[in-house]
Amino acid sequence: MEEECRVLSIQSHVVRGYVGNRAATFPLQVLGFEIDAVNSVQFSNHTGYAHWKGQVLNSNELHELYEGLKLNDVNKYDYVLTGYTRDKSFLAMVVDIVRELKQQNSRLVYVCDPVMGDKWNSEGCMYVPEDLLPVYKEKVVPVADIITPNQFEAELLSGRKIHSQEEALVVMDVLHSMGPDTVVITSSDLPSPRGSDYLIALGSQRIRHPDGSVVTERICMEMRKVDAVFVGTGDLFAAMLLAWTHKHPNNLKVACEKTVSAMHHVLQRTIKCAKAQAGGGRKPSPAQLELRMVQSKKDIENPEIVVQATVL
Repeated sequence: MEEECRVLSIQSHVVRGYVGNRAATFPLQVLGFEIDAVNSVQFSNHTGYAHWKGQVLNSNELHELYEGLKLNDVNKYDYVLTGYTRDKSFLAMVVDIVRELKQQNSRLVYVCDPVMGDKWNSEGCMYVPEDLLPVYKEKVVPVADIITPNQFEAELLSGRKIHSQEEALVVMDVLHSMGPDTVVITSSDLPSPRGSDYLIALGSQRIRHPDGSVVTERICMEMRKVDAVFVGTGDLFAAMLLAWTHKHPNNLKVACEKTVSAMHHVLQRTIKCAKAQAGGGRKPSPAQLELRMVQSKKDIENPEIVVQATVL
């Protein structure tokens, strides 16, 4: 019998669509993981729609849910996965939970997508309150094992700008020194040799050998841009990276190739369906651009590799 691998995922929930836990749960289950979801918010849909309604979980309510698991002695996890959070006290409570779970299981892996902002037209902009940055820097990143920032978030966390691949590697080393052994910069505005239709992503993994030596594997990937605004892609990326790094430990190249290739298949299917629904060259709506997750089950389970990573 295969040993079960259990993930505690603390993310947002939507009734309709795929973001947060809704974007993470299905792929992880398909790939054989047990996933226990704490919904940090429950909204009707993501906030890119014209309207949304719903409720937000506060840090006391998060603590109460965790206490319930603890009282029944079922707070035993192999992974913790977190994404978008707007509230400083909620984030601090997540850190307390991760620390406690790590005391119980020293091999627990915390996968954190430090969602804080992004670049638009090369200008960085935070879309969470600025007081979250010191919490991420001082509390969250030091307990994380795998982080998946975009370029802007990597710059915020490291306090350094990235203008070249060399500077990106330095930033990833700075992030390693803060705690995580695996850092993936999921998107950047670095120029691609293939031209402006491509995005560059970079990864770095510190591998610790039994004799105490540490080697760092670094990779670079070029992904074709898709001309649409998707929501939930970062959540899907972090969930699949969790799965594929578990299945291919110490091989960041293969884990990233499978993650990014699966993403490619999901996004291509989504844009094709969205354009067909919108019809007549019209721009698809947020509802039409919801990720085609269920339809992509086979691609998530066994992605055909369409993006090769280069070892640097």
